[in-house]
Amino acid sequence: MNNGGLSVPATHWLNRTVLGIGLASLLSDWSHEMATAIMPAFLATMGAAAAWLGVIEGVSDGLSSFAKMGSGYFTDQLRRRKPIAVAGYIVTTVSTACIGLATQAWHVLLCRASAWLGRGLRTPVRKALLAAAVTPETYGRAFGFERMMDTCGAIVGPVSATALLGTFGGDFSRVLLVTLIPGLLAAAAIAFLVEEKERIAVKYISFRARLTALPKPFQRFLLAVALFGSGDFAHSMLILLAAQKLAPQLGATKAAGVAVSLYVLHNVLYAGFAFVAGWLADHFNKGTLLTVGYGLAAVMGLVLVLAPMNPTRSGVNLAVLALVFILAGIYVATEEALEDSLAAELVDKEHHGMGFGMLATVNGIGDFVSSIVVGALWTAWGTQVAFAYSTALFAAGTVAVWRLRDA
Repeated sequence: MNNGGLSVPATHWLNRTVLGIGLASLLSDWSHEMATAIMPAFLATMGAAAAWLGVIEGVSDGLSSFAKMGSGYFTDQLRRRKPIAVAGYIVTTVSTACIGLATQAWHVLLCRASAWLGRGLRTPVRKALLAAAVTPETYGRAFGFERMMDTCGAIVGPVSATALLGTFGGDFSRVLLVTLIPGLLAAAAIAFLVEEKERIAVKYISFRARLTALPKPFQRFLLAVALFGSGDFAHSMLILLAAQKLAPQLGATKAAGVAVSLYVLHNVLYAGFAFVAGWLADHFNKGTLLTVGYGLAAVMGLVLVLAPMNPTRSGVNLAVLALVFILAGIYVATEEALEDSLAAELVDKEHHGMGFGMLATVNGIGDFVSSIVVGALWTAWGTQVAFAYSTALFAAGTVAVWRLRDA
């Protein structure tokens, strides 16, 4: 993991493929973040509890994780990966728009799960295409740029959703239909801008053999990621938390608007720090930087646990929530940029599909576990118990990755 030192050669990394993948990430995230921002409120109109949100996010992430694993394994054996990416973007887009047809919580579950299935198919393929378009010395910047563009979409998405809700008189279904526009443009960006380099397909071997052939340092890295990810709940839960804590003083409608605004702040910081983290990854020890990112998540968890919010003190609640969203935005930017660039470094290029698929699968399983457990603990015993669970795993993951930083 050690790439310390500042003598990184100047290499042209912002090429047509990197730009095309970044643009696709921006447009696709614009699409599904519009849905994510309004989904808690949409579910509330159906009378669904926090546990339902946890199940929807957890099941969707779990299904996505298995799609990522299968996609990563099979696409290494294909001469052309790009068609799989295009198909994945289309499935995600259409399924997200179909949430607008839902009348019950289980309808939302089916649509979200289908959308995340498409997301799972495309993720390792997109990352492999990106890694193939640049040199190892510029992995950090390429993946940081992609994360930055992705999160720019996550900034525009909630803002667009809020504006459209006002324009459409609170009609959630019409807002969700609009998500088709940026989503389909994302698929077009992959189809027409990304240039796939000639590659020799990896010869068929069993999944188990491919898995055991992954480098040992990468396997140990996956264990650390799994530990941390088991507490890394979906941040849509922070939107729900903010809406609930601010509602007694501000009213449900205004509280929901403030909650979405805090999520926009989260995404602004995510976008801003993603490229910074990627640049740092090309110049300093990736393991140390990832430890810092994981540590910030533990600090966020401590704030949630140790700063309980009084329903009659909206000003104090808003300050605490703002700090939580700030820490969340910074840590997730660092986490995602560093995990991807480190994985690209630890695994040979011909096996990048499998490597990225396994990383995404481990993260997806972690999201599945964390979202369901946090949602269930929240419903049964309250937010402090739920977030104490996450904080303990954040801390354990931080220690685990720190011990691997010189591997």
